[in-house]
Order: sequence, then C-alpha cells, then structure tokens
Amino acid sequence: MPSANLRTTLAAAGLIGIALASACEVAMAGSGLPPLPAMGPSLRKAVVFETGEQPGTIIIRKNEKALYLVTGQGQALRYQISVGRDGFGWTGTVKIASKTEWPEWRPPKEMRARQPELPAMVPAGPYNPLGARALYLSRDGRDTLYRIHGTNDPRGVGFDGTSGCFRLTNTDVIDLFKRVSVGAKVVVE
Repeated sequence: MPSANLRTTLAAAGLIGIALASACEVAMAGSGLPPLPAMGPSLRKAVVFETGEQPGTIIIRKNEKALYLVTGQGQALRYQISVGRDGFGWTGTVKIASKTEWPEWRPPKEMRARQPELPAMVPAGPYNPLGARALYLSRDGRDTLYRIHGTNDPRGVGFDGTSGCFRLTNTDVIDLFKRVSVGAKVVVE
C-alpha cells in the first residue's frame, strides 16, 4: 500500500485507483511506487490550415478540441486536446512565458478552495498531473495561471474537463514543447 504522502500525490494526479489496483505488482517490483503511467499515443496530424498567423503561432479552437501549431503557409500540426469544462473556458491572445520539463504543480488557491483535498504542491515527476511538460501562458507579462500541459492519463484528452488549461498526451506535449519557443503567440478561440 502506498504511503499517505504518495496516496495524496496520486489522488491529485487521478492515479490512486491505478496505484491500489496494482499494489501486488508494486510489491514485486520492490520500488514502493505504482507502475509508471503510459506516455499516451500521439494524436498529432499534419493538416492544411489557412490562417494569417505566422509560423510558430499556436491557435487553439476549443469547439474542435484542437491545438494547431502553424508550421508554414497553409500548414499546421493539429494536436487533440482537452479544454476547460463549463464555466472554465476562456478566449483571447496570450504568450508562452516559460516552458518546464517535468513541472511541479501548485494548484491555485481558487482550485484548492473548490477542492480542499488537493495538496499545496505535487512534486515534479511522472505522477504529476501536469504530465511531462508544461507551457506557461501569460498576458501583458502576468501569469494567467493557465497552462498547455501533458497528462498521465491518455484517456484524459479530447473532452471538456479541465479548469481552463489545455491538456495533451505526454507524447504530444513533448513534441509540441520541442517545436515552440518562449514568447510564441497563442490565440484561444
């Protein structure tokens, strides 16, 4: 059985069921941790995409649950994403302020008020709900508290279910992370 601290971390990551269901496997491995979560499939496709935006710009179309990275005139990479659930959607133009590999997660105070069971911080690593990479979004130099990030649950992509962030499989967020620069424009429609 995982320790209390690990159970809290796993619960925040949505993995407690996986951890408990595989307790026998964990014991055999001797690591004290549940099996590593899957990175998830790549849901990325090269597509025809007409826009006046420059290459390197990200365009998020919430109604399509798609993130487009403009790669050239009339071309983009399309990634399937999850978007904000009812009451948590937003639109506008922001920038990528920073990028982090295996980020730690500090739920905002507003989120912790809604979900008091959340920890103040989940350490970086494969059990973190932000997944393998995070792109931090800012508007006018201020953190929006919204992210483009991965997920340790590949089934968590393709629906309205976040608190305003945009979620990709870990495989796809790693790919996007390599292709996008800090300062890149992000248009959320």
